[in-house]
Amino acid sequence: MNAEEIIRSIEAEQLKSDLPEIYIGDTVRVGVRIQEGGKERIQPYEGTVIAMGNSGINRSITVRKIFQGVGVERVFLLHAPKLADITVLRRGKARRAKLYYLRDRVGKATRLKQRFDRPIK
Repeated sequence: MNAEEIIRSIEAEQLKSDLPEIYIGDTVRVGVRIQEGGKERIQPYEGTVIAMGNSGINRSITVRKIFQGVGVERVFLLHAPKLADITVLRRGKARRAKLYYLRDRVGKATRLKQRFDRPIK
């Protein structure tokens, strides 16, 4: 067994199996584990998936939301232990792989049409 196979086998143990099907344009709620003092709580982060990247253990999504009039983007590693859960709230209709053009839009112009052919599980 060479080094690459060993790394792949270790990564396979760390992969999460309960992740939903996520597409670009979906509105998701991501539960993030946060340590405050000695306690741990789950903070929800809700927004639109504007980008997906990498594969395997390094798979990530970029979620954008508007908070107090300011656009906030956050990149989440899907298989990281800090991620408690991901819930798809709404399927969005996107015709491209990266929705970076939403950064330049404000208010109702950032809305995406809803997609009904992909079920929410």
